[in-house]
Amino acid sequence: METPDTPPVVAPDPDDPAYRLVTLTHHGEECDGVLALLHTVTDKDRHSGDLTRNLMERQADGGWSITYRLRADHRASYQLYPFRGEAPGTSRPDWVRVLDHARPDPYDTEPRLPARDGRHPSSVLSLPEAPAQPYVRRREGVPRGRTVPHAVAGRRVDVHLPAGHETGSGPYPVAVLLDGEMWGEVLSVGDTLDNLTADGAIPPTVALLVHTMGPRRPDDLSCNPAFVDLLADRLLPWAAQEFGATADPARTVVAGQSAGGLTAAYAAYRRPERFGNALCQSGSFWWPDETEFDEGSEWLTRRFATGKQRAARFYVEVGLQEWMLLTQNRHLRDVLRARGYDLAYREFNGGHDYACWRGGLADGLAHLLGTPASTAAPAGTR
Repeated sequence: METPDTPPVVAPDPDDPAYRLVTLTHHGEECDGVLALLHTVTDKDRHSGDLTRNLMERQADGGWSITYRLRADHRASYQLYPFRGEAPGTSRPDWVRVLDHARPDPYDTEPRLPARDGRHPSSVLSLPEAPAQPYVRRREGVPRGRTVPHAVAGRRVDVHLPAGHETGSGPYPVAVLLDGEMWGEVLSVGDTLDNLTADGAIPPTVALLVHTMGPRRPDDLSCNPAFVDLLADRLLPWAAQEFGATADPARTVVAGQSAGGLTAAYAAYRRPERFGNALCQSGSFWWPDETEFDEGSEWLTRRFATGKQRAARFYVEVGLQEWMLLTQNRHLRDVLRARGYDLAYREFNGGHDYACWRGGLADGLAHLLGTPASTAAPAGTR
């Protein structure tokens, strides 16, 4: 029997127009079951110890399907994991095996989200009211910049230079992107930067893609003064000399996600004379320092609440599905507002997911580096 090509089916929820019923299917493979991995939604169930509601049901035609009820502005990456024998458990070894072998939906309709470490890419589901992402895809006819690898103080740093870059024509605004190996080698953020520049959403900007995903990551991205000082005292002066990057903190952005989002905010707290703008996505603001025993102590938020106000601006966003981070990000929002900081804050309906972050990164850069006409508060800002 011919296998049907069945892309995700998005239908209205008859009980609530704010929601959609999303059906994913799997055909053409002998298996005993299929686990759907809808980013953060499935992860939440895994943390609760029960993946049952993410298992597809067998259909009369021999295929498999599952239907999720999602708000109409939801965006998530997702994969499918066909298995033989018993359904996978929730232990770490089981979950690593699932992640190593899960693969994209063969009938997806959006460009896929690449992966690293040899894993398969993910499909992306964007429901009709999800925030637009006009800058993430490579466009024809856009002047292309170039990305060149370097090493600074023993750290790998890939530098994206805008189209027409000339060191002597600076100073250029500068964006420091943590987890640079993901943004550069995997997600091709140079295309996003080129699109932003071509549209006039940001001026031509030197982007420093700092590799932080190696074994030093837990130490580097944990409010580590030595790491932030390395960025401020070694990386930025080097970029100024080599590429004409500005020394003006008001035209300098540091951006990160998760622990990187925490570190971006900490950089603005510790070295505001170098980092005048922090772009924090799904920041791990629960973080305690080594003297504290409460893992929810929110050390940095309390420093902003009690310390002298810094000359820094913030763009903070977090996903409504990030049950482990949402409250802490709202606390930081409230503290920054109470202290009078320049803050743009957004909650997107998604999870801890590059499918969401790549659009948010573009929006945050446009807000923090763009001209006044291009820096209106982004959709969803509160």
